[in-house]
Amino acid sequence: MIVEKALVVGYGSVGQRHARLLADRDIKVAVVSRRPGVFHLQFVDLRDALAQWRPNLLVIASKTHDHGTDIDTAADAGFDGLVLVEKPILNRPVPLPEHRFSDLRVGYNLRFHPVIQGLRRWLVGSKILGCQIHAGQYLPDWRPGTDHLASYSAHHQQGGGVLRDLSHELDLILWLFGPWKRMTALGGRHGDVTVDSEDSASLLIETDICPNLSLHMNYLDQPPRRTISVQTDEGTVVADLVAGTLAGTRFEVARDDTYRALHEDILTHGGQACDGTEALAVTETIAAAEQAMAEKRWITR
Repeated sequence: MIVEKALVVGYGSVGQRHARLLADRDIKVAVVSRRPGVFHLQFVDLRDALAQWRPNLLVIASKTHDHGTDIDTAADAGFDGLVLVEKPILNRPVPLPEHRFSDLRVGYNLRFHPVIQGLRRWLVGSKILGCQIHAGQYLPDWRPGTDHLASYSAHHQQGGGVLRDLSHELDLILWLFGPWKRMTALGGRHGDVTVDSEDSASLLIETDICPNLSLHMNYLDQPPRRTISVQTDEGTVVADLVAGTLAGTRFEVARDDTYRALHEDILTHGGQACDGTEALAVTETIAAAEQAMAEKRWITR
């Protein structure tokens, strides 16, 4: 399928990025947003936009708690093109509706970071002994010029909190180390950077190929930190996504590179982008972590 027209639902920071990068590919772009005058070709209602604009590609970049409604609307309207949903795919782990989409992918663009690509190649054939993952950044620094307490990140009911905002790490765990067998978790709101969403979470996980994996995520780190350390029978490898290094080798990565690679993979059916089944597994992992926190116990599959 040749994509000539795209429709971007939601025109926050990530929606703006998708619209700009798709336009750079000479794809005609329209947006759906309730805010007047934000884009030169704009609709207020998704169903009307699908009927009038007739896009080949639908990008759902609305607030997390609206993803399910937007997917349902597109399915009910009979949309049969490509769908890209920003992460996480849904706020809660529920089945996707029956649909005619030619493909559905989810925006876990860190899969395309050269450090992660290199780490995945490095791990092939190795026996995994353990892994420690850390992802943290001070929430007030995320979106310069905006009130962080007014953002969806600060509000649990809008899909905020580190488990959902930083679910890239959960996708990478499942992608690199396979499905989890059991987990437990601690977390909550310990600082004052959110209204009611969790600002930190720590998970202890056993997966199919990693017997001991720890993950810590927070909205509190100053300066930001994003690292993965893996111990194998051949030694330890450290990936640093902030520094752009893997085992000491530096990779030059521009801000838009991973998004461009994500778009390329989806538009050419490359098959590396996270699919709907994988994305629902991430959502199920988030729900299991929340259950472990609430019940203070291990969750076993």
